[in-house]
Amino acid sequence: MSVLNKEEMANGAVVTGAKKDVIVDTSAYAANCQRHRKGMTSDDVINSYTNWAEKYDLDLCPGRYNGPEIAAKFLANYYQEKERPHVHIIDIAAGTGRVGKELLQLGFHNIDALEPSNGMLNVAKQNNIYQQYFLEWFGTNQTSINNDTYDCLVISGGMGEGHIPTKAVDEMIRIVKPGGLVCIVMREEYLQDVSEYAGKLEPYMKELEADKQMWQLVSRTIVPNYSFLKNGVVFMYKVL
Repeated sequence: MSVLNKEEMANGAVVTGAKKDVIVDTSAYAANCQRHRKGMTSDDVINSYTNWAEKYDLDLCPGRYNGPEIAAKFLANYYQEKERPHVHIIDIAAGTGRVGKELLQLGFHNIDALEPSNGMLNVAKQNNIYQQYFLEWFGTNQTSINNDTYDCLVISGGMGEGHIPTKAVDEMIRIVKPGGLVCIVMREEYLQDVSEYAGKLEPYMKELEADKQMWQLVSRTIVPNYSFLKNGVVFMYKVL
């Protein structure tokens, strides 16, 4: 199958004629954009992902969406191989379980999932990846998870228009043990293009580090081809 060039992929243009075989890639890009359109509410997001659940892994297959592989590799670089089976991880916005699947292949075995879409979580359950499943929205309100439960929290693909809000960082810190890790993998352009994050997310992260001393930056890394040839950014924070 042919692949869209960067300009075509960025614009999400429908290609016909000589490039008819790239229609699948274009429709997948459009499906992803549909879940990140301006004005999305949390209910819109949940319903949209439930409707997409059966096609999600096909549309966002490796090569088109590489966030799960990127997240897993960053965690594998952080934790030594002998540590990995004992690291208690929560996968936030777990979707169909692709991050969990990648983590299992790298030796992480104690993984839970939180996902607000019942349709997506049902697919994840069929894959038998996680130990516990939480059908909950991850936002400004507290989840049912106790304080200081996890050694590591990972998010890949959970940040976007109408998705996890800036203030949810507080909840991330609350449920991770002191000394634990928060790893957020997201599309770089969302830091400017999503109003919830533009001029808010990174300043708030820095405020929690410098002023409130809630966590400490381990690394901020730009990665290529996170999703549909677009750059991603990986934030790694140690909870204090």
